[in-house]
Amino acid sequence: MLGIGKIPELKNRILFTLGMLAVFRIGSHIPVPGVETDALADFFRNMAGTMFEFFDMFTGSNFSQATIFALGIMPYISSSIILQLMTVVIPHLEKLKKEGEQGRKKITQYTRYGTVILASIQGLSIAFWLEQLSSPGGMPVVSEPGWGFRLVTVVTLAAGTSFLMWLGEQITERGIGNGISLIIFAGIVADMPSAIFQTYELVSIGQLSLIMMLALVLLMVVAIGAITFMESAQRRLTINYAKRMQGRKMMGGTTSHLPLKVNTSGVIPPIFASSIIMFPATLLNFMDKESAPWLNVVVDALRPGAFVYETIYIAAIFFFCYFYTAIIFNPQEVADNLKKSNANIPGIRPGAPTAAYIEKVLSRLTFTGAAYLSLVCVIPDILISQLAVPFYFGGTGLLIVVGVGMDTMAQIQSHLVMRHYDKLVKKGSIRGRR
Repeated sequence: MLGIGKIPELKNRILFTLGMLAVFRIGSHIPVPGVETDALADFFRNMAGTMFEFFDMFTGSNFSQATIFALGIMPYISSSIILQLMTVVIPHLEKLKKEGEQGRKKITQYTRYGTVILASIQGLSIAFWLEQLSSPGGMPVVSEPGWGFRLVTVVTLAAGTSFLMWLGEQITERGIGNGISLIIFAGIVADMPSAIFQTYELVSIGQLSLIMMLALVLLMVVAIGAITFMESAQRRLTINYAKRMQGRKMMGGTTSHLPLKVNTSGVIPPIFASSIIMFPATLLNFMDKESAPWLNVVVDALRPGAFVYETIYIAAIFFFCYFYTAIIFNPQEVADNLKKSNANIPGIRPGAPTAAYIEKVLSRLTFTGAAYLSLVCVIPDILISQLAVPFYFGGTGLLIVVGVGMDTMAQIQSHLVMRHYDKLVKKGSIRGRR
């Protein structure tokens, strides 16, 4: 890593990435016109443990501050997931997926259109929602409600999301790492200093003991180590390529590997699971609990750290792990490609038996990955509820930060390896001429 500054292309890519992320953070301080940010901040102080706080984490606190990036990059992610699901049921999209680069460009174009549509719908919903809000002291969040405010909000939020989408694509193409993931990463990391300061204040006033604080730090280190290990863990299936005559040469006869990740679905299952469980809890917060006291029991049961919440959370993580893995990985397609390449898994016949074997192995790996995700996400939730530490120490945030950090470092490492490889090739060609 010490040689990064000696590679102009890599240095420029890193500087470009940092510059684009700086633009994102600058935009995070520009509020939507017509919103009283102080009143909105007072409202969000009473929304701890709801879907609002969870969504706010992914937007880098832009949602709670009603900035132009209040929707974050989530509409783009939602549009991408919807397109992935639709490729399974719509033949035209499935055909585009198999057409290579041109097909992927067309699907990307559809994803962009879907992002704008989703951002506009969500922007209008947020405009109506903001007009109904007021701070605990009675101050309205929107001083001049009406269609003028609604149209401005829709245009502003849709434009902000579209700009973030373009920003992410520029980082992916001209920078280093996955641009969309890095924008989410930057939003979470930007709020971590304030979370650390809040934790320090809890220790100062005696609400959190120093021993518990050290135990929390130790747990975070262990969790980061576990995430790093599990995200890079994979099962490698041996693949043998049969020998064949091509012209006058004998081709094939080599051995390769088919890598299957333990956590194939990534961080999507915890995000989906949390969103689905927190949605009814968030709606219940706006109902009249005085006339129906049982609502308080339901709300408490659906808070992070409660037994009912964590049980449903684990079940949902397992479901989405299997569901999303089935969407993005097709064992039958892999088996067909191996058969076309005249390759096979030792001891397994080509075709349907190979697909069944891969599916069996993948099912076991998915179970392990789901158990790992459940532990990483549930244990911090319980500690957060018991110790009242800031929300940003949650397992989902750690998963995203560590995962994106690993992917970015891997890309930097690949650039360094390619640089050294080019040097070796040049030296070899010079010696060959002599």
